[in-house]
Amino acid sequence: EYGYRYIPRAAREVDDFPTVNLLVRKSIFATLGGFDSNFWPGEDTKLCLDITKRLGKKILYDPGALVYHHRRSLFKEHLKQVGRYAYHRGYFARVLPETSLKVAYFIPSLFFLGLIFGFVLSFFNAYIAALYAGTLALYTVLLLASVVSVSLGRNDPKVGALVLPGIFTTHLVYGYNFLKGICARRYCR
Repeated sequence: EYGYRYIPRAAREVDDFPTVNLLVRKSIFATLGGFDSNFWPGEDTKLCLDITKRLGKKILYDPGALVYHHRRSLFKEHLKQVGRYAYHRGYFARVLPETSLKVAYFIPSLFFLGLIFGFVLSFFNAYIAALYAGTLALYTVLLLASVVSVSLGRNDPKVGALVLPGIFTTHLVYGYNFLKGICARRYCR
């Protein structure tokens, strides 16, 4: 659903976009008073919400506008960044549902909870055990497909070997921190 944020796709109107790839007219930015620095990370989500709801303006995604953004290194820095983003998205799912209460944002948390509760419940019910095993098998196949795709695309098996643990830990960290954010009484930076 959000692949267009990383890989060029068809032009469209969007309601939320990361500021690493977002251009905003200076007049609009000034009218809104700039970023709400109470939300970091997340200032971009709040800005986009203010643009679309407070000002009634549109945000257009143009696949021709490319910004090359340096990603944080695996694992420590990347997972710290993902955890922060997930926490803010979870918090915003509760307090700013217009941009953040979307099924796609809940999927890593459902996966995280499913891993834990599915494992425990599989000891008590054969049907749950089969469902748990089948879901993990499907997830593993999809991860392996990603490893093959990246390895072939980069022609580097070492990079491909990092994809599997990288995606898996990213899903777990995002899922956990999204839940922390949605349960938070106030936003913590």
